[in-house]
Amino acid sequence: CCAATSSNRRATMLFVIEVFASFLLLMGGVFILIGALGMVKLPDFYTRLHAPTKATTLGIGCILIASMGLHALRGDGFAIHELVISLFLFITAPVSAYMVAKAALQRRTRFVDSTINTEMSKDILERRAPK
Repeated sequence: CCAATSSNRRATMLFVIEVFASFLLLMGGVFILIGALGMVKLPDFYTRLHAPTKATTLGIGCILIASMGLHALRGDGFAIHELVISLFLFITAPVSAYMVAKAALQRRTRFVDSTINTEMSKDILERRAPK
């Protein structure tokens, strides 16, 4: 009686963890797809830079969290290397995006005319401080 109930609870818990990991994997794939589409479809260099740094970082984070959970579920223990990859990604992606954007500003890469910050683009091209 009690052993059967305990094994049913364990099976239910394993199923819930697998469903949650599947959800994280799907969400990670969706975020990566959105980032890739944004990189292709957005009109401006600066907006194209924004899409992969935000969406893809979230996508890879979701996938790595799901992988950590599934490895723990299989009994392989806590996967510290996946946690380190996530930490490294969350630290380096914004810094690298900032550096690429700064280099583009130094090279005077133009904004698209319909960009909200058109005035700022003119100030940058003339090397004036933005107002």
